[in-house]
Amino acid sequence: MSTHVKRAFKYRFCPTDAQAAELSRTFGCVRKVYNMALAARTQAWARQERVTYNATSAMLTAWKKTGELAYLNEVSSVPLQQALRHLQAAFTHFFGKRAKYPRFKSRKKSRKSAEYTSSAFRFRDGALTLAKMTEPLAVVWSRPLPEGAKPSTVTVSQDSAGRWLVSLLCDDPGVKPLPARGNAVGIDAGLDHLLTFSTGEKITNPRHERRDRAALAKAQRRLAKKEKGSANRARARLKVAKIHARIADRRRDSLHKITTRLVRENQTIVIEDLTVRNMVKNHRLARAISDAAWSEFRSMLEYKAQWYGREVIAVDRWFPSSRLCSACNTLQDKMPLNVRTWTCDCGTTHDRDVNAANNLLAAGLAVTVCGAGVRPQRSTPDRRSATKQKPSRREP
Repeated sequence: MSTHVKRAFKYRFCPTDAQAAELSRTFGCVRKVYNMALAARTQAWARQERVTYNATSAMLTAWKKTGELAYLNEVSSVPLQQALRHLQAAFTHFFGKRAKYPRFKSRKKSRKSAEYTSSAFRFRDGALTLAKMTEPLAVVWSRPLPEGAKPSTVTVSQDSAGRWLVSLLCDDPGVKPLPARGNAVGIDAGLDHLLTFSTGEKITNPRHERRDRAALAKAQRRLAKKEKGSANRARARLKVAKIHARIADRRRDSLHKITTRLVRENQTIVIEDLTVRNMVKNHRLARAISDAAWSEFRSMLEYKAQWYGREVIAVDRWFPSSRLCSACNTLQDKMPLNVRTWTCDCGTTHDRDVNAANNLLAAGLAVTVCGAGVRPQRSTPDRRSATKQKPSRREP
C-alpha cells in the first residue's frame, strides 16, 4: 500500500545581484514583521488579552499603510503572512508545552529565510520564478525531483556560510513501504565507535570535527584579531562559517547513509532514549558528543522508518544496558566508562557496547510484546513509547 509522503528537496542556486538584493530585503522584512507581531502578542499576554493569527494579519495590513513601514509593500506579501503563521505555530507549541516561549529574531544570528506558497512562485519546465522577480533562479539541480512533482511550498534561505539554498516541498509517490522483514537490531551509541549493533558490528566514529579542528582553530584565531564591525572581520567570519558548513555537510551525509541502510535491512530498530541536551553539559565530552550528532541520527531514523513502514523503539534512558549481563540477566553494581570488556559471574565475557546493544534489543522487543509502560518518552513514528525497564537483580 502506497503512502502519501511530502518531502523537501533542497538545492543550491546562484542569484543575480538584483535577485540577491530582493531576497535580502525580503529576509529583513520577514524578520521585522515576525518581531513586531511577537512584541504585540507579548504585550497582549501581559494584559491577559488573546491575540490570534487573524489579529496579527490585520496588524500587518495597518503597518503597511504607515509611512514608517511602507517599505513592507516592496516585497511579496506571502512571506510576511507565512512569518505570522510560523509565529502562530510557535505559540501553539508553547501552549502545548512542547517548546519554550518564542524568541525575537536577530539580524546577525537568526536564520535568513522566506517561505513562498503556490500563489507566490511559478514552477514550469524546471524553471522556478519567485514573486517580484522577472528571471527564474539559477538552481543547481543536483538530483531530479519526482516525476510530475508540483511544489506546494518553496523556502529560500541563506546560511551563515553565504550559500543560497532553495527547498521545494512536494509529494513523492516513490516513497513506499518496503517489504516486511523478520529481523530486528539493537543499537548502542558511543564515542569510540559511533554505533554498535547487537549483531556485533561496529561503525567507527568518523570524528568529522577533529579532521578540520586545526583549520578551524586557525580561522577562529584570525577572526578574534579583527576589529568588530570591519570588512576584514566579516570575511574572517565567513571563513569560519565555511569550515563549520563543510563539517556539518560531511556529518549529515554520513548519517544519511547509515540510517538508510538500517531502515532497509531491519524491520524493528531499538535505540536508547539519550538526553543529549544534558549530556553536553559534561565539558570534557561536550565536543565529542556534539560531533557524534546522536539527536540528528535519531531524527533521521524515525522519519525514514515512518516512510518505509519500519518500527523504531526508544528504550528508557535509565535502563542499565551496560551493567546488565545479556546472558544471565545479572545486574552489576558499577560499570565505569573505562571498562570496555568485562566478565560476568556466570562466566560470560562481554564487550561492553555489544552487550548493551543486545540488552536494548531484548528490552525493545519486550516493549513490542507488552506495550508501552508508565513512563512515556518522546513518541516514535508509530506513537508507541518505551517502558522504564527494571530488571530483577539475581544473586550469582
